[in-house]
Amino acid sequence: MNDTTTRPPLPDHLSVDPRSPHHVAAVFEFDIGIKFNDKDRFDVEEYCISEGWIKVPAGKTLDRKGRPMLIKLKGKVEAFYR
Repeated sequence: MNDTTTRPPLPDHLSVDPRSPHHVAAVFEFDIGIKFNDKDRFDVEEYCISEGWIKVPAGKTLDRKGRPMLIKLKGKVEAFYR
């Protein structure tokens, strides 16, 4: 099991997409949880705590490059290690 002292701090803005400038690979070595408006979300692609938003897929809709279309939801965002 991983020691909690070796976990990197969670950034304010984080993206799952490795092409994004907000992607931090070291964080994804651990299980991350996101609470949005006090409910756990498991479909979050990107978040920003200070601005208070998350991006989630819009159903099964894909863009022209085959990636899921994302919608931005605004509210209270909390990120934590599980």
